Amino acid sequence: MARPLLMIPGPIEVSPAVLDACSGPPPSHVSPGIIDAVGVAIARMREVWRSEDDSQPFILSGGGTLSMEVALCNVLEPGDRAVVVHTGYFSARFAEMARRRSATVVVVHAEPGETADLSRVHAALKAAPTKALLITHVDTSTGVRTNPKPLCELARSLGTLSIVDGVCATAGETFEMAAWGADVYLTASQKALGLPPGLALMVASSRAFSARHRLSLQPPMSMDWRQWLPIHAAYEDRRGSYFSTPNTTLIHALRVSLDEIVADGGIHGRIARHQRVADELRGAWSHLGLSLLCVQERNAANTLSAVRYPAGVGPELISAVKARGVVVAGGLLPDFKAQYFRVGHMGYVTEEPELLRRTVQAIGEALIACGHSCDVVGAVAKITG
Repeated sequence: MARPLLMIPGPIEVSPAVLDACSGPPPSHVSPGIIDAVGVAIARMREVWRSEDDSQPFILSGGGTLSMEVALCNVLEPGDRAVVVHTGYFSARFAEMARRRSATVVVVHAEPGETADLSRVHAALKAAPTKALLITHVDTSTGVRTNPKPLCELARSLGTLSIVDGVCATAGETFEMAAWGADVYLTASQKALGLPPGLALMVASSRAFSARHRLSLQPPMSMDWRQWLPIHAAYEDRRGSYFSTPNTTLIHALRVSLDEIVADGGIHGRIARHQRVADELRGAWSHLGLSLLCVQERNAANTLSAVRYPAGVGPELISAVKARGVVVAGGLLPDFKAQYFRVGHMGYVTEEPELLRRTVQAIGEALIACGHSCDVVGAVAKITG
């Protein structure tokens, strides 16, 4: 039996070149190949993140949750005020992390499937001096994409730092870190960057770094930008260095994935393909008689679809799809999780229309098996390649 096709919102299917880079024995963290790989990856991250020349990329062992926590620990301390733009499960996690840093947290809520109103965010920021605005670019729980541009620009105009969770967005959604004045853009390796899980990645602006220097409460040592800065600087200068052993296997793969992105028409070409695939899949879902959890299609993510079950069908659809060789994910919002499922479409699969057609066909056939009448052939035809 063929290996199931992994179509959840991370981890994702990876390219053959990335898979090959992950194979073999782990290299030393000070081997010439790793020193060069880290140096190249740091430069590539500035290019993919569209960040300023004086911004600082960080490559740490961990996941998206660690990326979020590292960013907050280097900017916030007890007594600071943070405003959180809440669009789903991971926005709520951002808020809880800030509370555990003993910050005063103000949450601007959006209804499930919607984005927060900019005027309400503005009012929350103006109500009192605010250290940081926390934004989730794409909330993996809802498939809702928030437009970070006006929020980052608003924060900058008010002297507030903007920290953007790009875990389910980086390299799949437009983000102009320098042009929009964002201060931290963070992600994890297992999403649209196209790697296995295991790397926490972020780029910090010089303004964010200044905030770190002013902290009276230091972050935990393993999460401290100042601890990691000389290590990354050494690697960028092609010198080996050591603080804590990195995930050397994935660093090789990171260089390969970033090279693939740069070679793929650059970051703008990569994002354009994610947009095209997302549009085609939305056409397929509609043809199957399905709708998105996201209320406004213009706010629907390029990287995943959160799709409502049709009448008479529920979570049993997940196992029916899996029986047809494709793995999709269930809902994640606690009060709505039985009402929708999620399909990831980022990274390597966006280059392989046959894998996308296989996904649509499996979902369509599973819907029919669960009692929902639909045109599977017509839905599959929406994927043009």
